[in-house]
Amino acid sequence: MNEDTQQPSLFDELGETQFPAGTTANTPTTITSLTSHIVALFERDDLLRDVWVTGEVSNWKQAASGHAYFSMKDSGATINAVMWRRSASQHSWLPNNGDQILAHGYVSIYPERGAYQLYVNRIQPAGKGQLYAQFERLKEQLGAAGLFDAERKRPLPAKVQRVGVITSPDAAAFRDILRVLSARWPSIDVILFPTLVQGSEAPRQVVHALSIANLYCMENEPLDLIILARGGGSIEDLWSFNDQRVAYAMVESVLPVVTGIGHETDFTIADFVADMRTPTPSAAAVAITPDRDEALAWVQGARDAIQFHITSRIRSAAEQLEGQKRRLMYLHPARQVDLRRQQLDDKIRRLQSQMAYQLERAKERTQSNQLHLGALNPANVLKRGYSIVQKESGEVVATPDAARQGETLVVQSAGGSYLVQRQDSA
Repeated sequence: MNEDTQQPSLFDELGETQFPAGTTANTPTTITSLTSHIVALFERDDLLRDVWVTGEVSNWKQAASGHAYFSMKDSGATINAVMWRRSASQHSWLPNNGDQILAHGYVSIYPERGAYQLYVNRIQPAGKGQLYAQFERLKEQLGAAGLFDAERKRPLPAKVQRVGVITSPDAAAFRDILRVLSARWPSIDVILFPTLVQGSEAPRQVVHALSIANLYCMENEPLDLIILARGGGSIEDLWSFNDQRVAYAMVESVLPVVTGIGHETDFTIADFVADMRTPTPSAAAVAITPDRDEALAWVQGARDAIQFHITSRIRSAAEQLEGQKRRLMYLHPARQVDLRRQQLDDKIRRLQSQMAYQLERAKERTQSNQLHLGALNPANVLKRGYSIVQKESGEVVATPDAARQGETLVVQSAGGSYLVQRQDSA
């Protein structure tokens, strides 16, 4: 390129009059003043104030403050870039090193370093911006229609016995689901409803598979829920699950729908509509089943508890039975007869003892009375020399006045009786 055709530089177009007035070799300007002038030039350029830039991300770093610092480069140049925390927080997707992106923002000078950089407020994957825009529009539309509301979503059954799986029969996702279910809960039945999971025909087939699964549940055998699954891939690969027809078919399903689409970082419209979203097909299988080892441990614990309870009940019943036996033995008629016999014998012994005692007392009283009577017997008195004086009529003469002078009296003595007449003394 010769001098006649060479394009003028920015400084040539500005000319000397564009620099701060009065700057000469003898009166130079300051760095700050020069930098401020350059910033003003950048700000007057319409292209630099509103620009989309495409390139590869490198040196991506997100500070603790939330601001993101990185570089964008292509085969010929590199530019430093920054995205402030407020803009970064509004993005559901942020790039990694090596990603090709479209970045929107403005170009200005960072005075402290004297370097220009791109101030980014929006980022999209390069070549995918239109798809992401469609995704966001549909997400906003369906969200406003209430398809994502938690109140609409159905709870999963506590126990899953039969599950329908909607995916490609040849996909690794289906094999992963079968492997996990076999390891965690082998008794679960799996009914496959095959469909394409990629391409323009896939949405229609997914909708049809959802319809067939619900019909199968009503007319053949019950299903507990549906797993809608696909392995990882690009946004184009997963686009079948960002279809409005699929979203409404999931809402109209009688059966709860669990999604396991892509990888953990992938989100589709189907994930937002699903009654439960899991990050991968394998995770979907894990989410709907208990762990067999945990279940076996629980069963063993329950069995031990039941065994302990039964043993305790048997022991208690045995003790009660033994008590009833002892009570029955106590109340047995033969035992009662024996008891009454013993009581009768005891009473007889007590009566005999009492009778012997009473007889002995009576004997003693009789002997005492005999002795007393003997002491009072007139014959015994007579033996001691006393006599009894009686009239012939038998009346006892107790005093001299009781008999008349010369009256015949009968005198009783120990040796016999004889007659005397009363004679008064001179």
